[in-house]
Amino acid sequence: MVTVIDTISATQLRPRHPEKVNRPDAVSPPKPDWIRVRAPNTRGYADTRNIVKENGLVTVCEEAGCPNIGECWDKKHATFMIMGDTCTRACAFCNVKTGMPGALDASEPEHVAEATFKLGLAHVVVTSVDRDDLADGGAEHFARTVRAIRERCPSTTIEILTPDFLRKEGALEVVAAAKPDVFNHNLETVPSHYLNVRPGARYFHSIRLLQRVKEIDPTIFTKSGIMVGLGEERHEVLQVMDDLRSAEVDFLTIGQYLQPTRKHHAVMRYIPPDEFASYEKVAYAKGFLMVSASPLTRSSHHAGDDFAKLKAARKALAR
Repeated sequence: MVTVIDTISATQLRPRHPEKVNRPDAVSPPKPDWIRVRAPNTRGYADTRNIVKENGLVTVCEEAGCPNIGECWDKKHATFMIMGDTCTRACAFCNVKTGMPGALDASEPEHVAEATFKLGLAHVVVTSVDRDDLADGGAEHFARTVRAIRERCPSTTIEILTPDFLRKEGALEVVAAAKPDVFNHNLETVPSHYLNVRPGARYFHSIRLLQRVKEIDPTIFTKSGIMVGLGEERHEVLQVMDDLRSAEVDFLTIGQYLQPTRKHHAVMRYIPPDEFASYEKVAYAKGFLMVSASPLTRSSHHAGDDFAKLKAARKALAR
């Protein structure tokens, strides 16, 4: 690992994760062959990057260091991250910058809609940083973004991946009223690891959030995901599945946790592909309409194709 010291700029560069600077390095084991991905260098990737930059947008693909960025951007599939690039939370797994965010950009919903149009997206995924500094956690901004996309791209289906809106009374109802096609909120890990991995969140609040979406509008598909390899036990993963099914969640994703830097939580174990296949089989048996479980599964990876399968599964169930 190399430390770069800026001796030119008049102002000192702020570290990306100031709360982690003084932590000791957490060393992960070497990556196995099944985790390897190709570097992004295609024409499609470059085109997507240009459209994102021209509209002044942030993507979780870049900010979170997603391993699938080359594959997705080559197909012009980008996941927009609204409300800035700085998060008010400091989760141990996440590479998004931590700090006090700036003011919301009132024109951002229209920029997201325009980029969706230029990319020709049939299915768009919109996520955000946590904005605990806002009275509504950014709920109205989410709703405005959904409405802007609907107006500019009426045939595009919309998937949102929201924060938990913890202690933001009425925020969820504002977002649900905009009627996204898919409402995703990730649990990220098993409850016994929340204190170390996701300390600003509350497991059962997140479960209740997903359950409440179904109470407000049963037609909205709900989705959640976890990472494995953080030290969880198999029985804990199966309990998460049961908790999500009790909240009538339709779609479950399970992917391998990858350490962004040595200051983040270490990878405790790389889960082999056959164990992911086993989790997928069990999840379907528990009643999920759609399951994506593999080392490189991420919330928005293949989201459009998965949404088509999700609709087909609901239709088949209704027969």
